[in-house]
Amino acid sequence: MRRWSLAVSVVFPVAFGVAAQVPVDKDTQEVCAEAEQRFAAQGGKKDPGVVMVLMYKYRFCPPNLTVKSGTTVRWINVDKRTSHSVWLKEAGQPESPRMFNFETYEFPFTMPGKYPYLCGPHWEQEKMVGHVTVTP
Repeated sequence: MRRWSLAVSVVFPVAFGVAAQVPVDKDTQEVCAEAEQRFAAQGGKKDPGVVMVLMYKYRFCPPNLTVKSGTTVRWINVDKRTSHSVWLKEAGQPESPRMFNFETYEFPFTMPGKYPYLCGPHWEQEKMVGHVTVTP
């Protein structure tokens, strides 16, 4: 398993601070429940102190997070044949490397604010987007 981690943390929140959370419908809830099952079936374990977001079927699961400043978020791809990335584009961060099955990417959120993010290859056509709210 490859693990990618960004050495620097977010220096500033989204300047306008009005980024909306991602709407969650019944289909997203079902896809996210299936993603959790796939993660467990692949032997995935949750680490204390790290918040996980699964990537599956062109969705981030959960699509919306609220974390405290200083929290590290780990994205894990549980899709078998589709690569995904994490891109905090509006915060001025570079796109992560593409991740394949069970590869991960971590990002420490150090500044309170609202952080929309997207999957580089899938945000326009598939609307694969997520949102992190960081509290003090």
